[in-house]
Amino acid sequence: MRHVRRRLLGFVPGFFVLSVVLAAAMLGLAAPASAHDAAESTSPAQGAALPAPPGEVSVTFSNKPLGIGSSFSVKDAGGTEWADGSVQIVDNVATQKLRPGGPAGKYTVAWRVVSSDSHPIEGTFTFTAATGDPSATAGPASPTAAGAVPGMGTAQPGVTEEPSVPANAGEPFQWSIVIFAAVAVGLLVALGVLARRRLTGDGDGMDAGEDGRG
Repeated sequence: MRHVRRRLLGFVPGFFVLSVVLAAAMLGLAAPASAHDAAESTSPAQGAALPAPPGEVSVTFSNKPLGIGSSFSVKDAGGTEWADGSVQIVDNVATQKLRPGGPAGKYTVAWRVVSSDSHPIEGTFTFTAATGDPSATAGPASPTAAGAVPGMGTAQPGVTEEPSVPANAGEPFQWSIVIFAAVAVGLLVALGVLARRRLTGDGDGMDAGEDGRG
């Protein structure tokens, strides 16, 4: 009986360690699968002080965004919209051109794109211009240009948010998690059956030995 107890006590730690390793492996695979693209840098940089308004602004992402659902809003301190035209995406950089004639002061850029995993992300950053753009006279934004840009959130630059996803936009199911879970359960069941057989075999052997001595 002592031999059976020693075998059982020796088996339990190994069983526990294997379970922990399998759980850690599954968590490690699930984490990167659920991560979304992120903004790595902006141009101009957050809080940059420029001599005059730039001709364009851009955001660089960790992966190439999808070419749909992208929008930029670039407003001065008075709320005038200076974004001109549609967003251009080349590789992992989304660029928005600005209308000429921007005034001096602070500008707020609010961006929104659809990441490579079909999940929308958004953010904001600011910069200031010491003087106005001398190339043209500033004028009010056209209703079409201003109305084409939706309202943006207040995420910090480089930080992604998870706004509500449209009903028809679902994330792909992570089959790898299910497969690893099934493998882990199978291994645990196999180890349990093996341990039971060993304990039953040892018990029968000891009973036979005791009967022989009797």
